[in-house]
Amino acid sequence: MELHMHSHHFVRRMPEWPAAVMGGCVAGAVFLVIELFAMGVAGRSVWSPLRMIAAIVTGRDLLAQPATFAPGVVMVALLTHFVLAILFAVILAVIMAPFSLDSSVGMASLVGAVFGVLLYVVNFYGMTQWFSWFADARGWVSFFNHIVFGLVAAHTYLALEKREPDAGGASDTEG
Repeated sequence: MELHMHSHHFVRRMPEWPAAVMGGCVAGAVFLVIELFAMGVAGRSVWSPLRMIAAIVTGRDLLAQPATFAPGVVMVALLTHFVLAILFAVILAVIMAPFSLDSSVGMASLVGAVFGVLLYVVNFYGMTQWFSWFADARGWVSFFNHIVFGLVAAHTYLALEKREPDAGGASDTEG
């Protein structure tokens, strides 16, 4: 897998916003499916992660209630989750585009995975100052899931962005 490290320099190239937003939606959906599946396999309530997410907006009192289905809680959780997923994917695109880190699948994978690790650290070690209940969710499943989020967001962005052909590349009209 060739990463072309020498070709990654800053250029004034804006991210493809629709591709970044869609990357957040797809990565957020994959993240949520993995998280809920992991809760079910572990024998825990699949509503627990949604309550933790909704509590970001509603406050920690929500966590004192039983982790059962509640339509309002699910709606707040999904809205919060997808707003954050889109925000994080946009941040990833803002990093990738100007440095041409979307130049290959290998580079996008590396950047996405590293972004996922950093996102895990920020979410589960930095943000716990304000949302202490996320400290309980630290672990290998959350760590893995954040890496998957970064990979899916980067790959979706890469697949959907409309890149200009390289100026120095061969053209189809040569002949």
